[in-house]
Amino acid sequence: MPKNKRPAPRKSSDSAEDKDDAVTQSLCDLALDLVEQEDSDTQSELLRAKETEFQRLIRKNLNQKKDEVLYEAIERAKYEDVGAYQFLRAQIEEAASTVLIRREGAPTMEINAFVVPVFVHSAGGLREEQGFQDQEAFEQLVASFQQAQLESPKAKVVLMNHAYDLSEIDGITYSHLNEMVRDAWASMTDKKVTATPALERSVTGWSATGFGAQDAAVELRFLLGFALKRADDPFYQAPDGEEAADAWFAARMARYQDWTVRVAPLLQRCLAPAGDAPEINFLYQDLFHGGKEQGMAEYFMLQMMAEINAALDRHGVAATGVKAVVAPADVGGNMLLRVNLYALDGGALLATSEKPLDLAADLEMEVDDVADALRTVGVQAVAVALRFDAQGLALEEQAYTAR
Repeated sequence: MPKNKRPAPRKSSDSAEDKDDAVTQSLCDLALDLVEQEDSDTQSELLRAKETEFQRLIRKNLNQKKDEVLYEAIERAKYEDVGAYQFLRAQIEEAASTVLIRREGAPTMEINAFVVPVFVHSAGGLREEQGFQDQEAFEQLVASFQQAQLESPKAKVVLMNHAYDLSEIDGITYSHLNEMVRDAWASMTDKKVTATPALERSVTGWSATGFGAQDAAVELRFLLGFALKRADDPFYQAPDGEEAADAWFAARMARYQDWTVRVAPLLQRCLAPAGDAPEINFLYQDLFHGGKEQGMAEYFMLQMMAEINAALDRHGVAATGVKAVVAPADVGGNMLLRVNLYALDGGALLATSEKPLDLAADLEMEVDDVADALRTVGVQAVAVALRFDAQGLALEEQAYTAR
């Protein structure tokens, strides 16, 4: 894998641009310092001060809506250290999606944004203007999160009466999300009617799809909600000990799976007019960025498999008659996971399909997922390689062995 070069910082000066650049570098440096010391048994006073400053800088840039500083810091951290990159991104994502409210003489409250990604199968695709017309179904859907014990009975839960498409969700920046969480908190705690401009601004409308009336459409949508609760609510605390924690998470997963079966008819009524019953496949409920990443990963995987199926049809080749080679590739500085298809008996390249690959992703797990998907569509001959070079050649290719 080619070694990336770290972007050169601009020369220092007193301009606003260079002050922002200095903050960007400070976030990178602090993330690296904190990651290097995270396994230490004792935390020095200096390290505690760095952690305080690190969190202060993140909050300050969120409040000042300086998304460019936060995104550039994450991008720059990629070239410093993968661990620092992961840590910095996770901390910014958590600060953007979760707000703590502290008031004297009252318990600390926490509000966070969560999403439920869903894939909707229908004839001709969904129509945005037809959604969320059944108020009774929507109210039951909101109440179901607590009835199914996905959220604490003592929490307050609200849901946006809109199914976001990928472009809408992807267009919500860190600072915008933070504003949305604060808007939600104000609307849930203020007895007066409160304006929620950040929430309203998040609904920009779906991207055009171009499905014909009888086309088999598969569309990714996100339910976006907010949960307000005491920060120390024991409902959300996993028990100590690996076995106990595993059992706790397994029980929640079982409740979630039961919930998806029970609410599928409600969501059908929210997404489509009476008489239509689109098929709905739920992904797991998660905090905003985790759910977004989960939905995007599944979307790109389905897109890759659709491209491969289309290539097989185009060439008139059976899935059992091709070999797939899977490896990372660097395209213009962006890491991708690429699949090349070749005729099993040799010959020219038949097709190429790619999907984004995060620098911090578990590459073996990503390859395993692609190999499983390839075998699902019938491709049995799968090989892996160290990487594809600039000319598209697979380096150090070998047969894939499932772990």
